[in-house]
Amino acid sequence: MSIDTLPPLRQVIDTHGLAAKKSLGQNFLLDLNLTAKIARLSGDNSGHDVLEIGPGPGGLTRGLLAEGARRVVAIEKDARCLAALAEVAEAYPGRLEVMGGDALDINPLDHLTPPIRVAANLPYNVGTELLVRWLTPPQWPPFWDSLTLMFQREVAQRITAEPGSKAYGRLAILAQWRADARIVLNLPPEAFSPPPKVSSAVVHLTALPEPRYPADAKMLQHVTATAFNQRRKMLRASLKGLSPDIEAHLAAADIKPTDRAEQIDLERFCALARSLKAAL
Repeated sequence: MSIDTLPPLRQVIDTHGLAAKKSLGQNFLLDLNLTAKIARLSGDNSGHDVLEIGPGPGGLTRGLLAEGARRVVAIEKDARCLAALAEVAEAYPGRLEVMGGDALDINPLDHLTPPIRVAANLPYNVGTELLVRWLTPPQWPPFWDSLTLMFQREVAQRITAEPGSKAYGRLAILAQWRADARIVLNLPPEAFSPPPKVSSAVVHLTALPEPRYPADAKMLQHVTATAFNQRRKMLRASLKGLSPDIEAHLAAADIKPTDRAEQIDLERFCALARSLKAAL
């Protein structure tokens, strides 16, 4: 069953010579019914513009458009894909804008009309960096209402992890500080071409109106990056470079100097970030 009048994705890839490039972190999802399902998991987009990163041959792009997205703005680094995406734009007049270039260097907000959602099968090599950027803007609420993003399953588990678990770390804290995050779909390697060595998962994050606890975004990033860089060390040792009075700041956040990073919940990390920020 096809979701639109365009050719199957395998045919598109063959026609345009779009063998996936490992250097670009590409793994193409070829089942259009699956890409339409992911589009539905992002919500009813008939009243939203959707930002997509790394559309490749346009599988998720077509899913988003077929499922009724008001408009899609797609950023694609691989110039080989632009002709295939132009065919998608022609099939959905006025509803798809494709921007060639690196998503890390492009600000697409001038091309998007709120309300905005993000939906993407993120290239593996930039996915985490983009997520952190979207979660830590200086102003909150952010430009997006929700993020529906595909990652390696291990990364998805890190985003949704709870304190004390092996996967718990900086990503969990940054994601859960300002958003509700949950895994909504798991995908086996064979769903992709070429099949990656690991399973994948789709994470849906909904922006909260306000962060769960007050904290400075840059300081929280800095504290968590430092704490989890040496997760087996006691926090007194791993954070000593942040302040000569680190034990006083830990005490102010109700953290024992002998605690380790994976034992500390979001509320206390935010309290530690506030204490350190106030001392600057």
